[in-house]
Amino acid sequence: MSQNGTNASAAGQELLQIENLKTYFPVRSGVFQRTVAWVQAVDDISFAIRAGETLGLVGESGCGKTTVGRTMLRLIEPTAGKVTFDGQEVFQMRGAALKSLRRDMQIIFQDPYASLDPRVPVGESVMEGLNIHKIGTPRERFDLMMDTFRKVGLEGYHARRYPHEFSGGQRQRIGIARALALRPKFIICDEPVSALDVSIQSQVLNILKDLQAEFGLTYLFIAHNLSVVKHISDRIAVMYLGKIVELTSRDDLYAHPLHPYTQALMSAIPVPDPHLKRERIILKGDVPSPMNPPKGCRFHPRCPVAQPNCSEEEPQLRELAPGHQASCHYAEKFL
Repeated sequence: MSQNGTNASAAGQELLQIENLKTYFPVRSGVFQRTVAWVQAVDDISFAIRAGETLGLVGESGCGKTTVGRTMLRLIEPTAGKVTFDGQEVFQMRGAALKSLRRDMQIIFQDPYASLDPRVPVGESVMEGLNIHKIGTPRERFDLMMDTFRKVGLEGYHARRYPHEFSGGQRQRIGIARALALRPKFIICDEPVSALDVSIQSQVLNILKDLQAEFGLTYLFIAHNLSVVKHISDRIAVMYLGKIVELTSRDDLYAHPLHPYTQALMSAIPVPDPHLKRERIILKGDVPSPMNPPKGCRFHPRCPVAQPNCSEEEPQLRELAPGHQASCHYAEKFL
């Protein structure tokens, strides 16, 4: 079993590389259920996650954030692209090799109640992964489960209870315990605090940060709350309609957003000062359908600085400052 602090490769090295990832879903119609269109949920994105860091992934609902995470874990099969985890190509793995990989890559689901079996005590749910991977003796698995419960702020007697006997915050702690029990290297946090009260959100975020420091974990933190992402992330990637439009460090993104969409998101963050006014950028129109995305830049129908070439030429994600990437033809004007 991995020891504390040795889960990931040397800190700072790339643990995951995502290259040209695409995930399309077929739209079927008619008696014979023929495919008549494709929902382009994730469309040709590339990025990397360094060992020991937290990469935040933000964007509006329906932009493809959750699909990215689930595709990385093979919970959804990709349409194209490559994901490399610790030197292994995830989409090429089968059988025992894939089973072994799943021990190192875990997920915390957005809705903890829906992801727990209501007929099984939560202690058994947390031990299920340990049983599947045959880690230690039955007594060692039980002890590891109890130790994991304590690390997320729960008591041993909680293990005998059922999911309906817990509050939302407690259920999310159980979800964290289940992901942590196998001592993975990498955890996808899929909007883990979006359904919780603000006071409980901070408790869960602090647990995640403490566990990361103790076990050397690497996180992909998916969320739409920019304040939450700022609190926990080292770097942040912004998604819009299946594409990554900006990627940089947390501090740089909040201080100098270069993409018009990111600027609009930032303008919506409440300022905790009644005397300080922030100029709000109101985007026109609605988010286009991922079945028929706009030609050229996908953001151009709503962009306040769009020019004629934006509707014809698709901008590439490019580095505009050290460590700061954006996909906008006119991002330089915001430097």
